[in-house]
Amino acid sequence: MSRRFGSVRARATLGATFVVAVALLAAGTAVLLSLRSSLTGQADGQAERSARTVAAQLALGTPYDKLSSLDDDERVVRVVDANGGQAAATEDLERISGAGPSVPRAQEDTGDDPSEEPGQEPVQNAGEEAGEDGGEVGASGGLDDDSDQDSLEPGEIGDETRFGDGSATVDGDTADYRFAAVDVRDPKKGLLTVYAGASLAAEQSAVRTALTVMLIGFPLLLAVVAGVTWLVTRRALRPVEDIRREMAAITAAAELTRRVPEPDTHDEVARLARTTNETLAALETSVERQRRFVADASHELRSPIASLRTQLEVGVAHPGLLDVPGAVEDTVRLQRLAADLLLLARLDAGEGPVAGARVDPAALAREEAAGRPEVTVVVEPGEPAPGEVAGSRGQLGRVLANLLDNAHRHARSAVTVTVRRAGGQVVVEVADDGDGVPEADRERIFERFVRLDDARGRDDGGAGLGLAIARDVAVRHGGTLTAGRTPTGGALFELRLPTV
Repeated sequence: MSRRFGSVRARATLGATFVVAVALLAAGTAVLLSLRSSLTGQADGQAERSARTVAAQLALGTPYDKLSSLDDDERVVRVVDANGGQAAATEDLERISGAGPSVPRAQEDTGDDPSEEPGQEPVQNAGEEAGEDGGEVGASGGLDDDSDQDSLEPGEIGDETRFGDGSATVDGDTADYRFAAVDVRDPKKGLLTVYAGASLAAEQSAVRTALTVMLIGFPLLLAVVAGVTWLVTRRALRPVEDIRREMAAITAAAELTRRVPEPDTHDEVARLARTTNETLAALETSVERQRRFVADASHELRSPIASLRTQLEVGVAHPGLLDVPGAVEDTVRLQRLAADLLLLARLDAGEGPVAGARVDPAALAREEAAGRPEVTVVVEPGEPAPGEVAGSRGQLGRVLANLLDNAHRHARSAVTVTVRRAGGQVVVEVADDGDGVPEADRERIFERFVRLDDARGRDDGGAGLGLAIARDVAVRHGGTLTAGRTPTGGALFELRLPTV
């Protein structure tokens, strides 16, 4: 599609115009066919009434020159005898098609046709001009006569009426007619067929008028539909263009604090604007979090690296003053910090548990508690048993290890790990008998590089990444990690994971 018609406005306008055009074409065709059918039905009724009126007169033995309908200018009447000869016809009838067989040549030459006057052209038969539109055409070229004519008694009129299209020339004027044929048995003249035609001029005029109105009105209506659709679409898409323009400006300036305008409506565009602003807010939070992470990581790395460098430089200058245990401790601290940063990077990149892997939290808790004399593991009995969870054994083991390290730093004497089943989840609780976590800090401690004031010294705690890693891993496994308080006032960390 060309660039001119590549916009939503252009496609919407073209689509609406095309649909309306198809609908108008179908409706116009239906109207024309219905109008023609209705008018044709009216012409059939008029022609049949005329034919039966003449047939009734003939059934009573009325002479041809006394028939009342032969001088009617609005209708054409022709009476044909059993031999196919014309017995009577409308005055000034010069030519006719679609209304019975031809008049025998001998009758034309002798002037026996009462409808002819001296010097008048003979009336032609239906077989000479009735084409495909001549109605039901019989072997002789007129309307098909499939009635049981021999069953009519003298003075009886046939029940069947045959219809067909034809034309006639009366007094020099040629017009199309709808013909009706009725059989009648004259008491004296025998079997006769009455053909009466009703003019189709009104039908043709009405159809032409309707067609002209449609040919003029439909293009104007389509132009109005296209114009209205173009304007309405332009108005509807204006907020979208505003959103696009603002997003382009935000991208160019890298100002994630800006927001796109939200229209004061309740439609899809307003929801798009709100979702866009929510995305911008989440992106701003993510970028700010990443900046803080980089800054805090740089700060945490700088201290042990500077300490290690100082010790090594002193050792080079004065080998006897080298603090080897301190250098090893700083190296281990750097190693742990690097491992934590690498794990966080993998979690931020979307790393999740291995599909199909299963872990027994109770066995994992016993494994992590081994070598920690102050830790007690309690598996509550019940039906069903705690069961297994889907996830990575290494990552879930890291969660428990971080929780136990945190509890060890703050406990006075004992740490308790409880594993139980709660509905469709396995609950692992790590409790200590320390001073606990203040309620205001129970969410903040899960942020990265966050350490409470009483644990900011290097010897008292880590870099503030343990609990952040533990929560991120729990979320990646479809679970939760929250902080609370034990009945004795210590800290209580509750890990919930869905069972398999």
